[in-house]
Amino acid sequence: MTESRRVVIVGAGPNGLVAAAYLAKAGLAPLVLERREVVGGIAVTEEFAPGFRGPTVAHAMGPFRPSIAHELSLARHGLALLRPEVRVFAPGFDGRAIRIYEDPKRTARELESFSPHDAKGYLAFHESLRRIGRVLEPLLSMTPPSVDSPGIGDLWRLLPVGRRFKGLPRRDAFRLLRWGPMAIADLVSEFFETELLRASIAARGIAGAFAGPWSAGTCVGLLLQAALEGNGDGAAWFVRGGPGALTQALSAAAREAGAEIRTAAAVSRIVTKNGEATGVVLASGEQIPVRAVVSNADPKRTLLKLVDPVDLDPDFIRKIENYRSTGSLAKVNLALSRLPAFTALPNGGGDGAAMLSGRIHIGPDVDYLERAFDAAKYGDFSPHPTCDVVIPTIADPSLAPAGAHVMSIAAQFAPYRLQTGDWSSRREALGDAVVDAVAAHAPDLKGSIVRRQVLTPRDLEEEYGLTGGHLLHGEPSLDQLFTMRPVLNWARYRTPIRGLYLCGSGTHPGGGVTGAAGANASREILKDLRR
Repeated sequence: MTESRRVVIVGAGPNGLVAAAYLAKAGLAPLVLERREVVGGIAVTEEFAPGFRGPTVAHAMGPFRPSIAHELSLARHGLALLRPEVRVFAPGFDGRAIRIYEDPKRTARELESFSPHDAKGYLAFHESLRRIGRVLEPLLSMTPPSVDSPGIGDLWRLLPVGRRFKGLPRRDAFRLLRWGPMAIADLVSEFFETELLRASIAARGIAGAFAGPWSAGTCVGLLLQAALEGNGDGAAWFVRGGPGALTQALSAAAREAGAEIRTAAAVSRIVTKNGEATGVVLASGEQIPVRAVVSNADPKRTLLKLVDPVDLDPDFIRKIENYRSTGSLAKVNLALSRLPAFTALPNGGGDGAAMLSGRIHIGPDVDYLERAFDAAKYGDFSPHPTCDVVIPTIADPSLAPAGAHVMSIAAQFAPYRLQTGDWSSRREALGDAVVDAVAAHAPDLKGSIVRRQVLTPRDLEEEYGLTGGHLLHGEPSLDQLFTMRPVLNWARYRTPIRGLYLCGSGTHPGGGVTGAAGANASREILKDLRR
């Protein structure tokens, strides 16, 4: 390979950097082009107020695949993972709170005060998901098989999954087959009677999705979480220095292996000739000849905006146009002068901070979550959003001035398109609704706010390049996963244009900061380039 024809990666998000690192380790010296001034995509740590740095977009790791972190020696490049003892703190309006710990038995003991039935049910639920997760886990690092003509290699790679499924207890095997298309509200009601516990777990099935807890197929989010980490409580992994420290470690690993990374280098067009990618054109007008293009951008941005439509079959274009990637998640970041006092932690200090060191769930019951979704269905943001909150400065005080804190809030539901008004005029009203939802459980919150940043789905599209403002590059629904992500027959990281590949969250195994899609895509790219 000559220097004049390089492998170019569009976008320096987590998956793009993972792909760059693996391709560089294979000797390809890829060039990564990032449109923003910083690498990281949605996994960034940025200063949003003087002295306050935080996860401006994604705030919890996927969790990032340990195998990738090991193979790329990310610890040597400064990656330090933090795993709080309390995974979830869920305050209710009655002054009590549910705490979900790393230790499921400790969680069960605490649930005894709410419901002996739920204490027993939680252990059964956790163990069943753990066993099911072990069956599904190999799928995460697998290239989806060809639907039209599966090869011997595809079938061979599926054998371990089949053996693990066969080894499941009969009840868990039926649960796996039954849960996939179920609504998450139905699933949690089978195990638990406490509404706050039901809502805390149901929220993981709809995280980042345009769906409510009663929507069919929302159990799949829980099953993916089980495959990633063996539980259904949601990721509670954090990085010292914020998510940006992860992508900085990835960029360091990629550069050390031989990759080049350029920021403020927006790709405006992918050039093709005779059905093959031959170059990229930057917004500056610079043209770069390529051996292959690997896009970390979402499928719609890549195939409908960067590629000339005449290079694609009309039927394929129609499928990509119908790929659902309209976001409904907003982000509110708060710079706080002090740690807020939650009414469900009456002692405030002591171990209060430790109780808040994981994720904080705001949403007292399943109907509350469904009503929040109802608003978005009809083109408005919810006046009572369900919120996933983290306070990263509890574990990592370096992100704020002494004694001060950063609060990161992912709020659902806020539709990309509003029925009335637009986001430029209604941004602050959304921010008020989100703050009010959290302040209902921490009354002194408003008095501690130094600065507020509100990111709507439109902001996520315009600033971070997420088509439709969808954090996951597309809906994580059954018809858009595995062999159908992004569309049927094109789930193997390749596209109809030779030499053009996808490696972002719009490919298998989907969204979240896991690095799996980038690693899987790099494996397929290397196969093609070595032929």
